[in-house]
Amino acid sequence: MKKSVFFGALTAATLTAGLAGAATLDDVKSRGELICGVNTGLVGFAAPDANGNWSGFDVAICQAVAAAVLGDASKVKYVPTTGQTRFTALGSGEVDLLARNTTWTFSRDTDLKLQFTATNYYDGQGFMVRKDSGVTSAKELDGASVCIQTGTTTELNLADYFKANNMSYQPITVDSNAEGEQQFLAGACDAYTTDASGLAATRAAFANPSDYVILPEIISKEPLAPAVRQGDDQWTDIVRWTVFALIAAEEYGVTSANIDELAKGTDNPEVNRLLGTEGDLGAMIGLDKTWAVNAIKANGNYGEIFAATIGEQTPIGLARGLNAQWTQGGLMYAPPFR
Repeated sequence: MKKSVFFGALTAATLTAGLAGAATLDDVKSRGELICGVNTGLVGFAAPDANGNWSGFDVAICQAVAAAVLGDASKVKYVPTTGQTRFTALGSGEVDLLARNTTWTFSRDTDLKLQFTATNYYDGQGFMVRKDSGVTSAKELDGASVCIQTGTTTELNLADYFKANNMSYQPITVDSNAEGEQQFLAGACDAYTTDASGLAATRAAFANPSDYVILPEIISKEPLAPAVRQGDDQWTDIVRWTVFALIAAEEYGVTSANIDELAKGTDNPEVNRLLGTEGDLGAMIGLDKTWAVNAIKANGNYGEIFAATIGEQTPIGLARGLNAQWTQGGLMYAPPFR
């Protein structure tokens, strides 16, 4: 009798947990739209055009998740967030997902109760100065004024770096990248510091990018990752494995050009499982068999997204570096789809 009561309670608890865990997925499906928190405007990563149409590396993540869940990459509402407002927007339920250049850290993961899904860009903090300043190294910034966004990891990194090198600085705090750009261009600060990818994106938007130099020093580790709220395991899995699907697709040669053909079946069981022609991985996360196909078709695989938004042939001009596939000396690695 005790055994049956125990298992009955366990089943009830499991069902309750399952229902609670499906909350975000149910919300997104019922409204027919994914609400995605993004940057207020960072060219290459997330920025609206004159007509209010958003594009960029982070925007592509939002669209891939919408495609996986709703079958339509266009079903996304973009909510611009700053370094100070992004976590409140996510924690309060204003957004379903934070796909914004946000660093995965211990305190954010544990104290802020965020769930980081999968690193989609390995970055590091750098500095940008005017070329005519003659500065060629961050070690030459002793006494400099530095523009820095509040509510970011860059504040602590900056303090640590200058302290470790026995240098002083004057912080000029800003609320957004746009404000930092304006202050820097106006000469309010000698240097601007943020993630190196952000510096490249910011410089690309300048009228005369060649007048500015990004210094060689990278002073921190900044693994950027989409984040969701803790306590919703199913939604975490959906976002995490959507990112992994994009990464795995590049590794296995699945592209926007050949995915329809490959989705008919291949000689590679891993590709077949990814694309839903073998097994039913989608059912395990509450989605249909074509979830990954839809996600990949939205903007292509990880490599295609990188190349189109921030790669070397774009004004941002970023090399793959650490963000190359693990088979090419980088850190991009998706767990097995099985």
